Amino acid sequence: MATTTFLSNATINITQGATTYDLSSESNAVSVMVGTDALEATSFGDTGRVFTAGLQNVEVSITMFLAYGGSGATSEVEGALAAMVGKSSTLVISPSGTTESASNPEYTITGAFLADFTPINSTVGELATVEVTFTGGTWARDVTAP
Repeated sequence: MATTTFLSNATINITQGATTYDLSSESNAVSVMVGTDALEATSFGDTGRVFTAGLQNVEVSITMFLAYGGSGATSEVEGALAAMVGKSSTLVISPSGTTESASNPEYTITGAFLADFTPINSTVGELATVEVTFTGGTWARDVTAP
């Protein structure tokens, strides 16, 4: 079995309302978990449990470097995340660049919800980071180049 390795260079674009934020250069870690709920469909006579797919399941965790803009600014990480709290957003994430292919699938999560985030997370002598988790929504995988 052939194995391919690559240097991570994920792209992270989040659209909330009419604004799209490219947070790739402000992030240093991202994980995308997709799946479906397992619904039990076992019936009388079955000799083992039987399951069928239910609703889609999504969780996206992103670690970002905190940055602050001017009053009400949404161009920096803190302002962008503050605008997303309590709302649904669309996330488009690829593992390495923006050109989709079989070796660089793009995941689009529509209706992802950000319940909360930590706007101030400071430690002496360290870069300030924040980890946010988007949950819910629906996901689609794309491997076709635009």
